[in-house]
Amino acid sequence: MKYCQGPKCHQYRTKDRVRGPKGAKYYQTRRRNYFGYLGGNACSMICQDDWFRKFGDQAVNHFGRIVEPKRTDCDKAWYKQHHWRHSRDGGSGYYFVNDLLGQRIAITETHYNDDNIKQPIDRYPIDTQEINLKN
Repeated sequence: MKYCQGPKCHQYRTKDRVRGPKGAKYYQTRRRNYFGYLGGNACSMICQDDWFRKFGDQAVNHFGRIVEPKRTDCDKAWYKQHHWRHSRDGGSGYYFVNDLLGQRIAITETHYNDDNIKQPIDRYPIDTQEINLKN
């Protein structure tokens, strides 16, 4: 079991934080096997927010603050998309989409489910369509 890392967790007045014998009660930081916030280290979004308000700048500075913009070029901007469509054959559409290039390439369900395939390769272009970009 581990304790919530929220710096104010012990100050929130809930029944599950009350500890101690009658007459000497106190609030204590929550203790659990699993926490669903802050990567498994905070018991609630409130405690997660408290932690980030107190330690967020230190953490970003420690692990590396971004000082210039990152960019993704059009050759790396592909993502997989699944359209649930109701056609006569009951099929669905699986695609690689690149909004920067305005392209959509149909792929098989096997290629869609393969996490190792990140962008289209020349072996399986079944159908290429231009898509409308919404600016």
